[in-house]
Amino acid sequence: MNEEINAQNENLVELSGVVLASDSLQPVFYCNIGVIGTARGTSSDINGFFSIVMRKGETAKFSAIGYKDVQFTVPDTLTDNKYSLIQLMTNDTVNLPETVIYPWPKPHEFKSAFLKLDIPDDDVARAKKNLEEEKLRAIAYTMKGDAGENYSWAARQRVNNYWTYNQPKHINLLNPFAWAEFIKAWKRGDFKRKNYKVKN
Repeated sequence: MNEEINAQNENLVELSGVVLASDSLQPVFYCNIGVIGTARGTSSDINGFFSIVMRKGETAKFSAIGYKDVQFTVPDTLTDNKYSLIQLMTNDTVNLPETVIYPWPKPHEFKSAFLKLDIPDDDVARAKKNLEEEKLRAIAYTMKGDAGENYSWAARQRVNNYWTYNQPKHINLLNPFAWAEFIKAWKRGDFKRKNYKVKN
């Protein structure tokens, strides 16, 4: 009886080692290692190290996501009860066919939605629209003056008041410069009445 137990113990081998990627030599962690034909198995740790007890002649299968399966058979000619292994794993690249998912259940609904699609303007088109003369004129007409413009206007008004301090104010009716500005404004149409409606 003792001889049979000793024979069985001599047949056991502690297989240990590390699992590495063949291209980068980085550890393959959580690699599944199972003994084919049995329910025994283990997995590598975060450093790729593993250890499992096997019998001589048994085959271990290494499998990990993204890598091709590899098998290793423990030599039955071992004289020692320990065996070290550096197992390399090859990347398994899987090319899946292209899948396009549309939010429309039928092709004609996609065509209808595509034809009605309102494509937004690009940066150049938006810049051209923002630089149109009419738009800039409308913005300038409604834009309020900033602090510098308001101060300049107030300063000019004060200077004009200093010119006529304790004197009668100037009458622009005889000012040729004022008449020139009036004629320019009249030619531009500044005095045309807007939104004029004839009442019956």
